[in-house]
Amino acid sequence: MEESIKHDTVLDTGAEQLGATYASALLGAAQQAGAVDEVLTQLSQLVTETLREHRQLAAVFASPRVNVEEKQRVIDRLFADSLNPVLLRFLKVTAIRGRLAYLPSVLRAAEAQHDEILGRIVAEVRSAVALTDELRGQIRDRLSETFAKQVRLQERVDPSVIGGVVIRVGDTVFDSSVAGRLESMSRRASNGFARHLLEQFDKFASAT
Repeated sequence: MEESIKHDTVLDTGAEQLGATYASALLGAAQQAGAVDEVLTQLSQLVTETLREHRQLAAVFASPRVNVEEKQRVIDRLFADSLNPVLLRFLKVTAIRGRLAYLPSVLRAAEAQHDEILGRIVAEVRSAVALTDELRGQIRDRLSETFAKQVRLQERVDPSVIGGVVIRVGDTVFDSSVAGRLESMSRRASNGFARHLLEQFDKFASAT
């Protein structure tokens, strides 16, 4: 079955507002059940792994041609034994309301709301290959020490990052990649050349 899938983005204000509303409800239910971390982890896996890898399932979730009962049967058949009951119920309610296509917005909003509650900052980490557990822990610990806050990593594999990692926290960027080091060397060389020109100009001016 081929179906056009709506991909919401951070620029889609309506999707983000709806995602924030549903995220608040999901977090409230998960908190009452004492299962916030588990629910967020499972929702992230569903959105970033399952639905991305299985396009037909994503199409079923997004399609208005598939009725609610069928969507709920699919949810039960695939996830009844693996998802936390809070998230399972949430998916079924979301199906009833025709909002399953907005799960990426719900995930973004839920993570942001949870970060705010915990006073946690988010660090985007780009590397040429996936981080090892050891490196992930080292990065998290160093950033926590630097910013004196809990840190959540958003990891992204980026083949253009060679020989290191690029980390962004808000407007602050830590670049240990080859490209970053070369750019830094270039800036230092440029600054040194500029200083050399000024020194030569001062000597010339004092001799005239």
